[in-house]
Amino acid sequence: MDMMSVASGLAGLVLGILIMFVIAKAGLNKNQQKADLLLKEAASKADTVVKQAVLDGRTQAHELKIAAEKEIKERKAEVTDMENKLLRREDNLNFRDETLTSKEKQLDVKSAQLTEKMSKLDEKEKELQAKIDVQVEELERVASLSSAEAKEELFAIVEKRMENETMAYIKEKEDEAKTIADEKARNIVALSIQRLSQDEAIERTVSVVALPSEEMKGRIIGREGRNIKAIEQATGVDLIIDDTPETITVSCFDPIRREVARLALEHLIKDGRIQPGRIEEVVNKIKKEMDANIAKVGEETVFKLGIGKIDREIVKLIGRLKYRYSYGQNALQHSIEVANLCGYMAVELGLNQNLAKRAGLLHDIGKALDTEIEGSHIELGYKFCKKHGEREVVLNAIQSHHGEVEAKFLISNLVIAADTISAARPGARYESLQNYINRLEDLERITKSFDGVESSYAIQAGREVRVMAVPEKLDDLACHKLARDIKDKIEAELTYPGQIKVTVIRETRSCELAK
Repeated sequence: MDMMSVASGLAGLVLGILIMFVIAKAGLNKNQQKADLLLKEAASKADTVVKQAVLDGRTQAHELKIAAEKEIKERKAEVTDMENKLLRREDNLNFRDETLTSKEKQLDVKSAQLTEKMSKLDEKEKELQAKIDVQVEELERVASLSSAEAKEELFAIVEKRMENETMAYIKEKEDEAKTIADEKARNIVALSIQRLSQDEAIERTVSVVALPSEEMKGRIIGREGRNIKAIEQATGVDLIIDDTPETITVSCFDPIRREVARLALEHLIKDGRIQPGRIEEVVNKIKKEMDANIAKVGEETVFKLGIGKIDREIVKLIGRLKYRYSYGQNALQHSIEVANLCGYMAVELGLNQNLAKRAGLLHDIGKALDTEIEGSHIELGYKFCKKHGEREVVLNAIQSHHGEVEAKFLISNLVIAADTISAARPGARYESLQNYINRLEDLERITKSFDGVESSYAIQAGREVRVMAVPEKLDDLACHKLARDIKDKIEAELTYPGQIKVTVIRETRSCELAK
């Protein structure tokens, strides 16, 4: 039993062991399969990783290659740029070297020339010294002078010669300076004049009214002269009815009143109703129209010149200048002319053009005021413009344009110059024959009052005087001084428009008769 039990136990044990072995083997096979599967997956992943690593390595290698090539190109470019810079520097150095070499050669040439000139000067100095020694010996021989006395004589001669040369040099430089100054002034003035063109005006103290027939003279006179008296009383003019056919002359010193009378007569003649009541009505109407026209002329003048806002009362006076005259020159045209000239010169000098025009336009505004008011046109114009708020520059230009007051501003000097130019141009003004003759006589009288003057002649309508000097009494330098003295005396004693040229002529003639 025991042995059977042991044997069965052993058999059971062996069977258990076999069963466990089988079971274990089966499990080992399953695990082996799993392990093989895991190995295959690991191998696949490893292969994938290796391939990816190889790909990444190739990509990085390519990028590193590109970067390296780029860096190499940049380095090559830098090296090339540096090589170019070095080449340029080398070229510059070569050029500078060539330039320095050329200048060195030029300096050598100049140095040689200077050396040659110095040697020539030394030779001339020796020659001059030799000549001086000869002169000294000659002076000592002829005049029995000592060496010291001879030197004093030579110094006196040289001093006199240097004095003449110095005076001549001063005269030359003075003439040169005058020429340059005159040229610049002429350029400015000429440019201004060239840009200006105005109609000439002729002074008239009478106006002529044409009549349709001789019968109209009787109608204008009226019964017992009532019509003509009414016209003269209403207008303040004188009507001259003479034997001149189909013409009536209106005479009056005041051009505005004369113009009113002329227009009124023309209106009455066209209307045909000539009687005292109608005359008064027409004259009043014409006066109103005249006032409106004067204001319009003033406004148009200010607008055309572009000088900005001006007080209305001053504008009216500007319009009245249209009917004022000075030596035959229309006051308004003259003022516009001066304004434009001032504007053109102001532009050339860099000044305020509008302010210069304003001063030029208003410089003669006092001439438009009523003649009943006492005072010069300068004083009247100054007070009127000051009352209506004009600027100090304009006021000073009004006061100083005839030299009665000092010109404090550059624009004031421009007004003086422009006023002179406008008044002095040919055809602008006229004067009586007697005044003209008197001025010529005064010119010749002044020039003949100087010592050394043989004769003098006023020419070019008094704009030039030619003086014949006595050659034995005056040398060339003295003639220059004489012209200056005559100019100063003319400026001090005479009043004249424009300028007068003084020319001194000195002539020496030597004649011999061959027999």
